[in-house]
Amino acid sequence: MGFTGLFLIIFLIVHAGINSCIFLNDGGETFNAVAHFMSHNWIMRFVEIGLFVGIILHIVQGLMLVRQNAAARPVQYAVSKANKNSAWYSRSMGLLGTLILLFLVMHLSHFYVGTKVALYSGDQPHNLYEEMVHVFSNVWVVILYMIGLIALFWHLIHGFQSAFQTFGLNHKRYSPIIKTAGWVYTIVIITAFALMPVSMYLGWIS
Repeated sequence: MGFTGLFLIIFLIVHAGINSCIFLNDGGETFNAVAHFMSHNWIMRFVEIGLFVGIILHIVQGLMLVRQNAAARPVQYAVSKANKNSAWYSRSMGLLGTLILLFLVMHLSHFYVGTKVALYSGDQPHNLYEEMVHVFSNVWVVILYMIGLIALFWHLIHGFQSAFQTFGLNHKRYSPIIKTAGWVYTIVIITAFALMPVSMYLGWIS
């Protein structure tokens, strides 16, 4: 779980970096060029397979972990003091993960399927930037993206530190640093992703 989590954390950095090309405000020219390179590079195709394997493994591992936790405590405590022992988001990773999965399905249907259809049908290069403009012109889609990103925010806040803890990096000297790094990473990544649909909907990017 920690290994696949770290893999996806690294992927989000790359994904946010590529998508941030839209902020160059050049009509999507740079963004489309980078997206075209990524979709036609055989190395990226190989990495893409690994990405989907990592996502599936992370989901399966998450479901197994939730099931194991439930089996370990079939009878709930008569008096629960969970708030004193752990944060609510650390106890809600299953729910947050489910929301993220639904968000991922929506995201892939918007921006992945069309790209692959164009790639394998031999049509003209897919204008992913124009598709982003079209998708994020719908306020309800933007709202759904914000909900998905809120779920991802809390999932990452716990998951970042938990991944390092899984590998034994749990020490009073290092844990505060890892926790702070997790907050900084999550805030930067989520802010970058949130600014994309909001900026397009409000017309800040052209």
